[in-house]
Amino acid sequence: MKFQKDETLFTGRLKSMVFALKGAFKLITTEHSVMVQSSLAVIMTLAGFYFGITRVEWMMQILVFGLVLSIEGLNTAVEKVADFIHPEYHERIGFIKDIAAGAVFFAALTAIAIGCIIYFPYLF
Repeated sequence: MKFQKDETLFTGRLKSMVFALKGAFKLITTEHSVMVQSSLAVIMTLAGFYFGITRVEWMMQILVFGLVLSIEGLNTAVEKVADFIHPEYHERIGFIKDIAAGAVFFAALTAIAIGCIIYFPYLF
């Protein structure tokens, strides 16, 4: 069976959106770290409404939510591919997975720093 690419602008983009939404749903419903991070995003969104944060603070908060969840998605993809290629433990695969996890760590530190910058003035 030959794969035929859909060259039309609208239907091609629509199919891409469907695949992206399926991927986001799978990520949120199967990965515990993403579930935790999504829950934190909801809590921080509620805090933003409660404290009446500014437009710029909203933009920064939304940006770091997207950053952390995006990097976590890439980390999950790297882990899944690595496990598919080499299911048993391998030192080099472990190194690759550690680097991907490190990227999530940097994104999370950035989110924490931004959250502190936004909310400390409201709290103290």
